[in-house]
Order: sequence, then structure tokens, then C-alpha cells
Amino acid sequence: MLKPRFALGVSRCRTYATRRAEKPPARFPDPLRNNPNATVTTLEGSKLTFIHRPPPTAPSPFSTTLDPASPLLRPATPTGGPMPPFLRPSSYTPGPERMSKEDMEKLRELRLSDPKTYSRIKLAKMFNCTPHFVSKIAALPRTQRKQFARTQETKHEAVREGWGERKATFMAVRQKRRQFW
Repeated sequence: MLKPRFALGVSRCRTYATRRAEKPPARFPDPLRNNPNATVTTLEGSKLTFIHRPPPTAPSPFSTTLDPASPLLRPATPTGGPMPPFLRPSSYTPGPERMSKEDMEKLRELRLSDPKTYSRIKLAKMFNCTPHFVSKIAALPRTQRKQFARTQETKHEAVREGWGERKATFMAVRQKRRQFW
């Protein structure tokens, strides 16, 4: 018969704690009630209690509301003072100036007279504005827009004819994928 390895029948099983030890919640003293300089006034017949604490230090001439020591209490700096830098670099460029009525009429005349020569981009550079502004102010009639779109499509079709088999396949797959968006 074999002898047990451990004396007194100690088992080899591992035991675990049933719950984790937790720190009891902190109980901080109430700073209002524990202040020796505070005056506590309780109203009779109600549950209201007023606690007044005097300021910790005597007021100085440098910390009054007329000349506050804290920069948060000071009035705003005058407009001539230094300003913080802009958040975006695009903010440094001034916006375009407003266009006069005469310039808008001239822009419309040029655009309607010859849309091929005076394109949106060319007019935007001439009048120092954006192409979107040109399209809003001097929009072409619908027939001219459709004709322009047809000529653009024929140019694009000529470019597509020069594509190889691989690129044409990839572009066809891309178009099919866009249909399911």
C-alpha cells in the first residue's frame, strides 16, 4: 500500500476568493458644516438651512471687481490688442469682394454671347470670383447646357476608345458597383 505524499490530508485543489476585495467608499467631511468660522442658520418650521462662510482672506485692493487680479475677471482686450492666431490657414486669405451690378451684367453678357470662349473658369479668373458663382449668376439656358454636355460626352467617348481591355473592364465594374449604391 502506498503512503500519501502530504501529511494531514491536505488536498492539491486550488481555492479562489468568492469576491474581490473592495475599498470602502470614502467619507469626506462636509466642508460647509466643519468650517469653524461658518454660521449655520436653520429656519423654524422648514427643512431649510443656510450656511455662510466668510472669505478665507481679507479683500485686497488688487482683487476687487474694479481691478481684478484674475485674468478671467478682467474685461476683454481692446480691438487694437494682440489677437490669437487663426485655427485654419485658409482664414488668413481675405474673402472675395462683392461684385457690383455692372460687373454682374457684363459677366452675364459675356457668358451668353459665347459660352465656349468665355467658360466658367475663364470668367471666374477675369472677375476674381469662383466658377460656382459664375454658374449661379450667368447660368446657360437648358438647351445650351444639354448641347454642351453632349459635346463633352463625345470627347470622353473618344478617350474611352483608347483604353485597353483591362482598364475598360475595371471601369465597367466600377460603373456597375455605382448602380448598387
